[in-house]
Amino acid sequence: MQINLKQGQLQQEETELLVVNLFEGAGAPGGALKAVDDALSGLVTQLMAAGDIKGKLGATHLLYTNGALPARRVLITGLGKEADFSVSVARKAAAAAAKHARDLGVSAYTTIVHGAGRGGLSATDAAEALVEGSLLGAYRFNSYRRDSGDKDTPAIAEMTILEADAGKLDDLRAGLLIGQAVGDNANWARDLVNEPANYLTPSELARRVREQAERAGLQVAVLGEAEMAELGAGSYLGIAQGSDEEAQFIVLEHQPKGVDLANVPTVVFVGKAITFDTGGISLKPNLNMWKMKDDMGGGAATAGALVTAARLNLPVHAVGLIPAVENMPGGDAIKPGDVVTAMNGKTVEIISTDAEGRQVMADALCYAQRYNPDAVLDIATLTGSIGIALGLELSGLFCDDDILRDRLLRASEFSGEPLWPMPVWKPYRRLIDSDVADMKNTGGRYGGAVIAAMFLREFAGEQPWAHLDIAGTAWQEENSAFSVRGGTGFGMRTLFELLRAYATG
Repeated sequence: MQINLKQGQLQQEETELLVVNLFEGAGAPGGALKAVDDALSGLVTQLMAAGDIKGKLGATHLLYTNGALPARRVLITGLGKEADFSVSVARKAAAAAAKHARDLGVSAYTTIVHGAGRGGLSATDAAEALVEGSLLGAYRFNSYRRDSGDKDTPAIAEMTILEADAGKLDDLRAGLLIGQAVGDNANWARDLVNEPANYLTPSELARRVREQAERAGLQVAVLGEAEMAELGAGSYLGIAQGSDEEAQFIVLEHQPKGVDLANVPTVVFVGKAITFDTGGISLKPNLNMWKMKDDMGGGAATAGALVTAARLNLPVHAVGLIPAVENMPGGDAIKPGDVVTAMNGKTVEIISTDAEGRQVMADALCYAQRYNPDAVLDIATLTGSIGIALGLELSGLFCDDDILRDRLLRASEFSGEPLWPMPVWKPYRRLIDSDVADMKNTGGRYGGAVIAAMFLREFAGEQPWAHLDIAGTAWQEENSAFSVRGGTGFGMRTLFELLRAYATG
């Protein structure tokens, strides 16, 4: 989508659709909505008095101007209660408007910025939220459909931000650039998660990530199985051996231009990328196995965050490690009871081959240590247990470093991707003791998400480390006012916000 910024008055704006806003509980139209109300001879006031327009977050109301304004239609998007307003709310309001605009079939529309006045947001933050939310709300994935449905509705090609105050244009433009980079790459991450696994093999994922990363100016390396074997990555390769598709270990590195790396922090992300997970020999039930194409959601989020950082040249040294592999029950597949050796020399007894994510992440966390990082974060669709514990709207945050945890929670609040702190409970380490190896890869049914985090902690090094379990949030089951069913790209925007926090000190 092309995003434009324009100075002007809405009373003179010719457009198929003009988007304005309303706070829930407002007694009368204000700001841009008052100008619309005046032009429509008090129609908005009448509809508010009748209770037809309430301003609830996620609600939209369409009006036809019948020539009273140059805009053919006006769409009012709700901002919710003023006391609850935030950047995240502004983003959702923009998404709801864009989703409605897309469903109307308009190819271009005009919008005001939400929240830069009465909402109290800075012009930059408001513009960032507007653009990012609009891109997220207009998203759809229908690459393989030949019938009707969304294919008959053209994608939105252009959005224009209208601002009367010339003094705000520079700040709005700065927010626009950030919002477009974040929104574009969040949608790219969603594309990767939605892609069928027969099209998105480990090699194809590596190809697409390389293409996008090099375009943004990232350094890219892709290590094959032979190279990983030389590094002693037996835990990762143990999962790979059941598939005919060769595993690909993708390394992305952002070295900011014009910056001495010695003067900026180094942050490493590790993103799980099981392009399809059958469970291996510990085969999953048939029900919903099709959805296991989303098991590379952590890798997609990692790639998107690194590409965004490079596109905006954030002054931080960022590395993304994406171990991509299929988990298949082939004749050479790893078996329960087998023992593998990770890159750091630790041996692991395989109790369940369906606990494959922590196996590939273990070697990737070992690889991360070569960068002497200031912080390491891994993100993975790791356990069904986290969904049982937190439901499908919260991701689990495991972190034993107070500063990193606080930074992540602030990043999460800004991005609107909610995280919930979970315990890194050291006594549970005993549950992965093994009689035949240094540890085993599962520790029983109860506390599965915590035990998985304790397993990863064994490979994460001594620097601050965090683990995000996004198994419940990487996929959205139902359409909402702000988004559509399918891959969410969860975590990509939070990872970017974390990098931005490190970049600004």
